[in-house]
Amino acid sequence: MNPVNYLYLAALLFTIGAAGVLIRRNTIVLFMCVELMLNACNLAFVAFSRMHGNLDGQIIAFFTMVVAAAEVVVGLAIIVSLFRTRHSASVDDASLMKL
Repeated sequence: MNPVNYLYLAALLFTIGAAGVLIRRNTIVLFMCVELMLNACNLAFVAFSRMHGNLDGQIIAFFTMVVAAAEVVVGLAIIVSLFRTRHSASVDDASLMKL
């Protein structure tokens, strides 16, 4: 399979994720869309790595997965604390947590 097809797929996945971030208001869906965007970037890194014949893109994709895992842990902790105080997982209610 041609590596350019993987780049088209990565662009499509990134676009779907970006549309989800811009359109949806639920924080869990928002985090899933951000994860979809990060996975699309990982796919592009690996495709470029494969095209150039080195492992740099795969190493960057690995570190991106580590950062995404940390982001999920922190994000879910924030969502749980927001849900406990407001009984809602809406992004609009998150602005109410400001002092």
